[in-house]
Amino acid sequence: MNNNKESSRDMGNGKDVTAPLLSRSEEENNGVLGASSESTFYQEFRKLSSMAAPMVAVTVSQYLLQVVSLMMVGHLGILVSFSGVAIATSFAEVTGFSVLLGMAGALETLCGQTYGAGEYRKLGNYTCCAIVTLLLVCLPISLVWIFTDKILLLFGQDPGSSHAAREYCIYLIPGLFGYATLQSLTRYFQTQSKIFPMVFSSIAALCLHVPICWCLVFRLGLGHVGAALAIGVSYWLNVIGLAIYMNYSPSCQKTKIVFSSTALLSIPEFLKYAIPSGLMFCFEWWSFELLTLLAGLLPNPQLETAVLSVCLNTTTLHYFVTYALGASASTRVSNELGGGNPKTAKGAVRVVVILGVVDAVIVSTCFICLRHVLGYAYSNDKDVVDYVASIAPLLCVSVTVDSLIGALSGIARGGGFQQIGAYVNLGAYYLVGVPVGLFLGFHLQFRAKGLWMGTLSGSVSQVIILAIVTALTDWQKEAAKARERIVEESVKNTHNALV
Repeated sequence: MNNNKESSRDMGNGKDVTAPLLSRSEEENNGVLGASSESTFYQEFRKLSSMAAPMVAVTVSQYLLQVVSLMMVGHLGILVSFSGVAIATSFAEVTGFSVLLGMAGALETLCGQTYGAGEYRKLGNYTCCAIVTLLLVCLPISLVWIFTDKILLLFGQDPGSSHAAREYCIYLIPGLFGYATLQSLTRYFQTQSKIFPMVFSSIAALCLHVPICWCLVFRLGLGHVGAALAIGVSYWLNVIGLAIYMNYSPSCQKTKIVFSSTALLSIPEFLKYAIPSGLMFCFEWWSFELLTLLAGLLPNPQLETAVLSVCLNTTTLHYFVTYALGASASTRVSNELGGGNPKTAKGAVRVVVILGVVDAVIVSTCFICLRHVLGYAYSNDKDVVDYVASIAPLLCVSVTVDSLIGALSGIARGGGFQQIGAYVNLGAYYLVGVPVGLFLGFHLQFRAKGLWMGTLSGSVSQVIILAIVTALTDWQKEAAKARERIVEESVKNTHNALV
């Protein structure tokens, strides 16, 4: 393994190492790499757990910035502001944050497999082109956010809530650019298994976010505008912390991000994975965010919107726990595929699915036990709290399904199956989930519960299809494809450098 990585590093210096990489594949077929195949379940379990636990802290801390701001606004006691921020949060996720988060997932394939092959310099190039690309994507998103109220009114939303949503989104724009940079840096560290710098910076940003948000919302009297500004400040503080570590840490010298024209040449390859990766993630996320917008068309829209927002933010918070598990699986799978160890990659797949099941049992049990107090975390309104308690059993089913989705989606990103995942999510949610939700919510008048059950049916369909795709995957073939791509890209970069 070490010899292979040394050979791969020579490639970054302009030497042709196509032969060593290909000969490694032959050695694997002859069983020379038997040590990798001897990785037991428990060894893989320890590796994944040591990554997944701190990654949970990273992803949850980053997401909690928005949850804390929503909670602060909820405790203002102004229902129109809370409803407006709830809609704005959904709108911002649909049109902005989900797009950036999904596109950044391309780095899990590119950086993960490249790091496994020992092509360290390329990590910085891929991350550089990702930052530039995502920042450019932020520009049209910002224009859309300026017209948030007009767009929401076209969908029949409450005028007061729409106006509050527009103000919130406009002051959230600085945070959008910070989020784009943050997600690129997160994948940069994640694919190298450098988790603890992210843990420290994310938790530190969250701890600072609470007093910053409180001061802006209550002390300075900025209300929901202050909650949006606080998110932007906290995202950029997180970015600054990670950038300082990368710049001064000896462990990042080989993979350091350097902005150059050479790095920008990787943008086409990045987009090849980023577009389907973004669609894969967005098709799923958009279906859930659509619930909050559709709730605005139900009788008593402020109550229905507030309740669905509570449910959505709670399950999304849990989803980021499973997303962290999937991110760890993505790193293990991509690293091993890039390093030519398909059996180890397959072992990681088995372990992460089992961990997903364990997570589902634990979290769903907690939800059902705390169903009568869950709503108080977001609002003091008794109607909201009681409504949340009545929909809690559906939340338990949702978190169970989400646990498996997080694991299977991470496997897809690590293996580079984003295009397949995009088609799966499109069919599961928009051919099954949304139609069923509209039928139950409006035709059968189950209201918010009906909308939630519809999207849940889409999630179940997604799990079934992704599970089949994963079970039928030829990991030997995928490892060969990963190394072929790395070799071809290295030869291309060497040629461009010589020209």
